[in-house]
Parts: sequence; C-alpha cells; structure tokens
Amino acid sequence: MQVNINGIETRYVLSNEGGGPWLTFIHQLGGDLSVWDQLAGYFRDDYTVLRYDLRGHGETAVSSEPFTIADLSRDLAALLDALDAPRTHLVGMSMGGMVAQQFALDYPSRVDTLTIADSTGGTPPEGRALFDQRAAAARQDGMAPLVSATLSRWLTPGFQAAHPEAVEQISEVLSHTLPEGYAKACEALRDFDVRSKLGAIRCPTLTVAGRHDTGTPPAATQAVADAIEGAQFELLDAAHLAPVEQAHRFAALLETFLERPV
Repeated sequence: MQVNINGIETRYVLSNEGGGPWLTFIHQLGGDLSVWDQLAGYFRDDYTVLRYDLRGHGETAVSSEPFTIADLSRDLAALLDALDAPRTHLVGMSMGGMVAQQFALDYPSRVDTLTIADSTGGTPPEGRALFDQRAAAARQDGMAPLVSATLSRWLTPGFQAAHPEAVEQISEVLSHTLPEGYAKACEALRDFDVRSKLGAIRCPTLTVAGRHDTGTPPAATQAVADAIEGAQFELLDAAHLAPVEQAHRFAALLETFLERPV
C-alpha cells in the first residue's frame, strides 16, 4: 500500500488479522519493511501490525531536502493519522530505534510501549565523521561497495553460513537502497542526539542489544535503558540485527514484554 505522507510517497504493509492493539515496526538504515517479515507473521494474530519504509528506503520516495530523525518521527505520526491509529506499541531497530526514541519524546501519549533494538540515544562526536564518509561513498560509488562491510557488521559469520537465504534478502534490499536516500539518512543519524532527554520517557521500555555488535556496542543500547526509568535491558547472542539473528528469542522477549501489566 502507498500513501502520501508529508509530501513523500510512502509504502506500508498492514496485517490486522487479529484486530488487536497497534504494533509498529521500524527498520534499520539500508533496510526496508521486509526485515520484519518473520516477526510480523508471529504477532499479526494478536495485534494490528504496521510496517513501513522510511524516507529513501524500499519503495518510499527520497525527499528532495535533507531531513532529520525528528522529521522521520513526524512522518510516523502522519502515517498513524492516515490509518486512524491513535496510539501504538513501537519497535525500532538501529535507525528505527532512533526514530522510536524521538517519537516517544515527541508524541508520548501515542506510545503504549517502546522497544529499542541495537540502537543508541545519540551519535558520539567520534562517530559523526563515519556517517559523513558513508554518505559520500554512497553518492560517489553507489551502494554496491558498501554491502560486504555492512553485512559483516550486521550479522555474525555463523548466522550468515546457516541462513544464506535470509542474508541474500537483506543484501538485496541494501544493494537496491537509493544512494541519495541512504546518504540523507546517514546525515540524519550523524546529527541525532536525545541522550539528555531520555529521562522524560515514561512508557514501559524494553531495550535489546547483540553481544557481537561492533557498530553499536551493547553498552550504547544499555545506556538508553539506564536513562529511562524502569527500562529493561536484554543481551542476545547476535551482531547488529539481533531481532533477525535471534528472531525466536526476540519474539519471546517482546511477547512477554507486551503482555505484562502496566
């Protein structure tokens, strides 16, 4: 399905077999909504599951102007408005986790629970140049040269060897991400920092990190949990895409978290 959100043609998929509470998944940099296929299938009988492509990713158009994570938060609010969803449980991975944090700060009354995987509350000064380098590389040479190094950060060698079909799908999506969409998203990540504001988040929060994540070390995700009162932190045997590598364990954690009394 396509809908125009803040002037951007945006792709989304809605699975509401169960007609239950809204549950929204937000993907990583260089990904698209397909990264959540398995988890969406797991939860769709009990929740109204929403997945969508962020600006410049998948089948969502690239904006002509630069954008920030706050802009992506506003995109999500407009998408929920268009779908008549007053509030949602929110799950974000990597860049999606940053959008989720921003959304919880911007629209606290619209978030039932917050789940953040393999993400950070802000890009440290030493990480900013790396995003500039990736943006420049994508614009100059396209996505192909970035794929191998990115997959090595995202998934452990063991998972890659055991699940070549999953790796192929993730690689295909990354390869076909529009270079300008990827570059603009890198610049949004470069400038993201809500670490001083996280204490204002009051909704139940679960954070999950991959033990072998070198791009976003587990300590960065744990710092998000430490900043939010009552937040839960879990460590999985995975690299950066922990909800993909440890899909069953992540689903069990999320199911338990969503069902606990508030």
